[in-house]
Amino acid sequence: MKTPDFYYGIDLGGTKIELVACDASLEVRYRRRVSTPVHDYHALVNAIAGLVLDADAALGCRAPLGVGVPGIVDSATGYHLCANVPCLTGRTLLPLLHARLARPVTLGNDCQCFALSEAHGGAADQAPSAFGLILGTGAGAGYVVEGRLVRGLHGAAGEWGHWPLDPALLRFYRLPILPCACGREACLECYVSGTGLRGLHAQICGGAGDSAEQLAARRASSDAQARTVFEVHLDLLGAALARIVLAYDPHVIVLGGGLSQLPHLYSGLPGAIRPHLIPGLGVPPILPPVFGDAGGARGAALLARQAHTVTACHADAAEAPC
Repeated sequence: MKTPDFYYGIDLGGTKIELVACDASLEVRYRRRVSTPVHDYHALVNAIAGLVLDADAALGCRAPLGVGVPGIVDSATGYHLCANVPCLTGRTLLPLLHARLARPVTLGNDCQCFALSEAHGGAADQAPSAFGLILGTGAGAGYVVEGRLVRGLHGAAGEWGHWPLDPALLRFYRLPILPCACGREACLECYVSGTGLRGLHAQICGGAGDSAEQLAARRASSDAQARTVFEVHLDLLGAALARIVLAYDPHVIVLGGGLSQLPHLYSGLPGAIRPHLIPGLGVPPILPPVFGDAGGARGAALLARQAHTVTACHADAAEAPC
């Protein structure tokens, strides 16, 4: 089976859809993005198909496609559960993309794609296992072992953002029980994401709540309220990551999303995680991402490449073992 010249990766987000074309060495050679029609399923499919067909015309090929989508894609049914792109919920995207684009298409969670990208040439390159964790509007993650995603039975492996916050921390900091977009209450992403950080500021100090960037600037100028907000957030996040260490025991944790740009997380998180662990258990390295915002689309292209490799191996097996 001929190796494609390119692999396409699409990062489908709540505000934009970005396509990249990566060559065999995973260098990005083409990039284009459009706005996401979050409430119109057919317009969404048309936008994805348009990006792919435009790339075909520009590059003179028809490359395999990987798509990173927010939320959960049930591996058993193919149905989506997606709060950020509501028109996807209850739909199956893969069969329609196969029919429209006439090529191999592989789907993955956008956070899983981020983790996969960082495990190949990124911050977690060569690590036996890595947990790639997104702290942005929401909170999600992906778990990679020996360079391949661990998806789980329903594709939900790594959805730590929808674990509940420890009730003892809710009581200690006198925090409200917040509703989550997933339909449950007090999920971690309501408190430790970028949106959660802003909410903590509003809860602790009153008012609408400053953005992470505004709070960071106030903290740098020795603002006492901003320091308090970051101390609470660091403890909540440390407790959450301690549960990841206990559940997955990754060799490295890579942070992504807007909060990954806050330097104090890398210096402060090891000390914030340790009190919530079994005594004597170590904390893995906490690292910033190499690819940043480009990681999701690049990871989706990696998904397409890995799927093609498996298909090629099966096709060649009739003649010789891979």
